[in-house]
Amino acid sequence: MTRISEDWLAVWIGLLVFALSAAAMFGVDLLGWSATSKVWLDPSRALSPVAKDSTVPPLLSLAGTYLFMLLLTCAGAKFLGIRPGRFAAAFTVLFALSVLCSVAGHYAYIAATPDKFDRLGIAWSLNLTGESGYIIALLAGLAIANLSPRLAGRLGEAARPELYVKIAIVIMGAALGVKSAETFGLAQSVIWRGLCAVVEAYLIYWAVIYYVARRYFRFSREWAAPLASGISICGVSAAIATGAAIRARPIVAVMVSSLVVIFAVIELLVLPFLAQHFLYEEPMVAGAWMGLAVKTDGAAIPAGAITDSLIRAKALAAGGVQYQEGWISMTTTTTKIFIDVFIGVWAFVLAIIWTSFIEPKPGVRVGIGEIWERFPKFVIGYVLTFAVMLWWCLGDETRIGAAKPATEVANVYRQLFFLMTFLCIGLVSDFRRLREEGIGRLAAVYAVSLFGFIIWFGLLISWLFFAGVKPPLASG
Repeated sequence: MTRISEDWLAVWIGLLVFALSAAAMFGVDLLGWSATSKVWLDPSRALSPVAKDSTVPPLLSLAGTYLFMLLLTCAGAKFLGIRPGRFAAAFTVLFALSVLCSVAGHYAYIAATPDKFDRLGIAWSLNLTGESGYIIALLAGLAIANLSPRLAGRLGEAARPELYVKIAIVIMGAALGVKSAETFGLAQSVIWRGLCAVVEAYLIYWAVIYYVARRYFRFSREWAAPLASGISICGVSAAIATGAAIRARPIVAVMVSSLVVIFAVIELLVLPFLAQHFLYEEPMVAGAWMGLAVKTDGAAIPAGAITDSLIRAKALAAGGVQYQEGWISMTTTTTKIFIDVFIGVWAFVLAIIWTSFIEPKPGVRVGIGEIWERFPKFVIGYVLTFAVMLWWCLGDETRIGAAKPATEVANVYRQLFFLMTFLCIGLVSDFRRLREEGIGRLAAVYAVSLFGFIIWFGLLISWLFFAGVKPPLASG
């Protein structure tokens, strides 16, 4: 059997999931039975089929989801030259652990945001959202790797974080395409401001962080480039894409991704409440700030939703102003979408720079073939799913209503592949090796850049483009 690269395998698996889920837009629900985690107090309600009208029992839904992912990944393992039998055994354990981490992360007192307290009948929560399952998965993987290295070794056959995150990124493009179409219909002026803010911010962000990492912390280019992308663009996805573009060792993206998740949780816990206190009179500034400052989609978009709820409550209590729900979080989503699109653009730019100037072959003129060889192919899948859904929805805005359920189905698998990514990041992260590679210095760069520069410069950019822009008032 002809072998293919992980990049191309991610493209084909991601496109297959996208195609099967997109069938729902035409009245053919092929994956609506897939199991997804819900915020829960009663454990029996922790899992359910993603389609609201599905009658499939939760356990059967979970079993079907497992078998579908097992079939996809085992077929992929053959194309990578891995023995499917050994892969299947390890994958089964990883899938079970990932689902357990997701369920734990959706426990109401961990995951519920303030806008859900009344419905759930609770008075407090850690406000970590269901994305906290990623943190639990990372911690579980770290525990196995460092306390039971023999088990980690046995799971190593299926512990492939780069493959899983690339598949997730390809699938993610579809949902972002629909969101882009929706926001184009709602507020093109907000989108234009968001695009300008992203360009202004990230042309400065990346250069400053790269310089700090190289000049003051003495990191090599191999470390400085993925670190700059991870901190300045979009966390895990950007670190993986940049690492692939410059052919960095896998440990580089692993370590940067680990730090991204940890710092994103800190931001999620702090920034919405700072925005409520200081920016309730400039709500759209607050929304853009969440998109520019919080480094992952999983944390940024929930941060925007929390900020939306907190600021609307503060504006009503302090001045009797009642804003329409959703505009603040839409601003967050808009800026985040453009940041996500920037991942592919920047990976391509870096591939050209590295092949032409940083690592050119001696005596050999760099051609387009070398650039293509280094270009992260999974970005093609991401752009394709994004463009298809954007084109389809912009062609007729009534299609958005049918597209959303389809992307919700695809999102089940995006989340599962992300969960497995973080679990596997932990599994391949030996603390001794991380210390040898300099995790302390890496964290120092991240902390200095994020809290000393990015958060505040992101606020400045948000203010320049969104100050004075207000959401519509709620009727009545």
